Amino acid sequence: MVVNFQCSVLVFLAILVVGKAEIYIVTIEGEPIVSYKGDLDGFEATAMESDEKIDPTSEIVTSYARHLENKHDMLLGMLFERGSFKKLYSYKHLINGFAVDITHEQAEILRHTPIVKSVERDWKVRRLTTHTPEFLGLPTGVWPTGGGFDRAGEDIVIGFVDSGISPHHPSFATYNTEPFGPCLKYKGKCEVDPDTKKDFCNGKIVGAQHFAEAAKAAGAFNPAIHFASPLDGDGHGSHTAAIAAGNNGIPVRMHGYEFGKASGMAPRARIAVYKALYRIFGGFVADVVAAIDQAVHDGVDILSLSVGPNSPPATTKITYLNPFDATLLSAVKAGVFVAQAAGNGGPFPKTLVSYSPWIATVAAAIDDRRYKNHLTLGNGKILAGLGLSPATHLNRTYTLVAANDVLLDSSVMKYSPSDCQKPEVLNKRLVEGKVLLCGYSFSFVVGTASIKKVSQTAKALGAAGFVLAVENISPGAKFDPVPVGIPGILITDVSKSMDLIDYYNTSTPRDWTGRVKSFDAVGSIGDGLMPLLYKSAPEVALFSARGPNIRDFSFQDADLLKPDILAPGSLIWAAWSPNGTDEPNYVGEGFAMISGTSMAAPHIAGIAALVKQKHPNWSPAAIKSALMTTSTTMDRGGRPLKAQQFSETEAMKLVSATPFDYGSGHVNPRAALDPGLIFDAGYEDYLGFLCTTAGINVHEIHNYTNSPCNFTMGHPWNLNSPSITIAHLVGSQTVTRTVTNVAEEETYTITARMDPAVAIEVNPPAMTLLSGSSRKFSVTLTARSLTGTYSFGQVLLKGSRGHKVRIPVVAMGYQR
Repeated sequence: MVVNFQCSVLVFLAILVVGKAEIYIVTIEGEPIVSYKGDLDGFEATAMESDEKIDPTSEIVTSYARHLENKHDMLLGMLFERGSFKKLYSYKHLINGFAVDITHEQAEILRHTPIVKSVERDWKVRRLTTHTPEFLGLPTGVWPTGGGFDRAGEDIVIGFVDSGISPHHPSFATYNTEPFGPCLKYKGKCEVDPDTKKDFCNGKIVGAQHFAEAAKAAGAFNPAIHFASPLDGDGHGSHTAAIAAGNNGIPVRMHGYEFGKASGMAPRARIAVYKALYRIFGGFVADVVAAIDQAVHDGVDILSLSVGPNSPPATTKITYLNPFDATLLSAVKAGVFVAQAAGNGGPFPKTLVSYSPWIATVAAAIDDRRYKNHLTLGNGKILAGLGLSPATHLNRTYTLVAANDVLLDSSVMKYSPSDCQKPEVLNKRLVEGKVLLCGYSFSFVVGTASIKKVSQTAKALGAAGFVLAVENISPGAKFDPVPVGIPGILITDVSKSMDLIDYYNTSTPRDWTGRVKSFDAVGSIGDGLMPLLYKSAPEVALFSARGPNIRDFSFQDADLLKPDILAPGSLIWAAWSPNGTDEPNYVGEGFAMISGTSMAAPHIAGIAALVKQKHPNWSPAAIKSALMTTSTTMDRGGRPLKAQQFSETEAMKLVSATPFDYGSGHVNPRAALDPGLIFDAGYEDYLGFLCTTAGINVHEIHNYTNSPCNFTMGHPWNLNSPSITIAHLVGSQTVTRTVTNVAEEETYTITARMDPAVAIEVNPPAMTLLSGSSRKFSVTLTARSLTGTYSFGQVLLKGSRGHKVRIPVVAMGYQR
């Protein structure tokens, strides 16, 4: 989905015939609005106490913002001739700097200018529900505590940096809801649709803006398909917004069938749209940083980021220190909770694209709903498969015809007729009333063929149904059930496909040229419309990115566990944009059922909105802690979580899951509202984490944070996070954590367990905390034997009032 950046630049050059320009993100000396303390004459401080929101409309803020922008313009004007550069954005709120389109030579001049702190070449990013509210227990266990679904998330604003929104979709409509009052704390604006002249907001959607300057400068933006407005040209943005905050009880209808009713996690939350991702090419960091900067300036409470870099940033040594992660650190400093998708590079280790401790990194789970179907053959064999379709008529079998045997003309073989994408190459007279057999080719993997097209072909030819058989599994193939309007099934098991082919061949007599004399194979397709609910859920999805987390571009292991938490991300029904073309099975549809950590992140964003609604003064770290410490490592059947993994034959198998698959565990929204204890942390703690990370450049930290280094933490693993990770455990190490009681007075007993290669001790074994008070405890880890692999364990704090607070422990022992 990501086009090669250099290719798009070369095309751009061919048109303009100028020196090679590229986009750079530049930061300069001076504090951004979020951390400016008032040390310049004539400009009062704009930084607020922690968790207080800055008023972006105040004269103090607007005056200092103008000062920063003027400084950016003056610097560029002094260094370069007018017309030799193009400033794309001024970043003022979270980082002090700008994005500019310049040549490599001009970038070097900037790099050697005294007030310039960093010059980074822009890089690419990519995009990384009917049933999940019930699966997560929201309607019965969570929404009632906040006044029901029609109050769940009330007045919490979730910002979505994504591909825009379909503003008239029923998931975002206000005609059947209680009217929304003004959202006074939110200061964002609504762009006007250039075609309809209507703005994109309606009370539910409170802000809608788009950011495309970097995409335009790179020559990747085409207004005809990407829309120079917040309109969703892809579907992804509407989908993620609906998962987090879509209206409750919206019927999901396709092909004349209803697949349940969709709802967001926080159906009453407000939606603020910051479009920075686009169809086909994804997006650019310069646009994404501008969107995040604007979202925090506007006053969002929560940011949902189903977006991540294509790979670790190559220009900065440390993964946590780049313009993108530094911007998110400032967002958290401003009191905004950030949920980011972990990435879809699983099941391989070290595939995460979300690295930093200040954000919640979300892995994807498969929930308990599966869509199964079956094909019954005339020889009595029943072949299992996937098919979100109605059945052929009961008590009736249908003749089977293979696409290759019903060609109108053998010369059309160049069209690969077996994948049934073109009805005009097949003989309607021979197909009508029969079940059409098609082959699953590599074209389905790359998206040039689709199950939707197979269904349309079968329907156009008057077929009774279709079968799509997988004869060999291509790398990158993922088999999801696709809703279709006629009976249809995908046979994903190669051995079952062979059973079908063998039966068809032995039942289909041919003459000496290979032409079919008569079609005698018969079969029937079952009903796949009703999902089956499995107790083995949740499971970690095959595609979900895995740890261990990395701290630098050379893939050194970090002393920080990622992902943080697991949430549903497989086969999620939600709103879609009819404009979207990137998912070929849902072109022109209003809903889609798709998979990805992109779908998991908005689940956490929406649940975080419910926690924020109940505890409005909690910091982002407190909300993250509540979600993590109350999560579960057990499935619905009471067994330890499993993770999908490739077997030696490339087929899928289940293995025991570890914290590198699920972080702290699968989210439990009901428990998260009342966690008992929290592990809190703030900006100074994250600075301490950065300063004590091995191999980090202290000057680089200052360049990105405008703060001197704080080494008092000693080691990065002493960051007060709800997990403990020591990637290089030599001898013994003692780790400290501080917990704060957010419930009534309670006595906690503290126990710990660990894999045998590492010994674990906790101190004290018990402690009593008054309401609102904090206490420290320590965990000592000792390497017992050198296995060359990680050991996993946990610390459990069990309260006398029933609270259970659990944190994962990960360590690998080394000799002194």
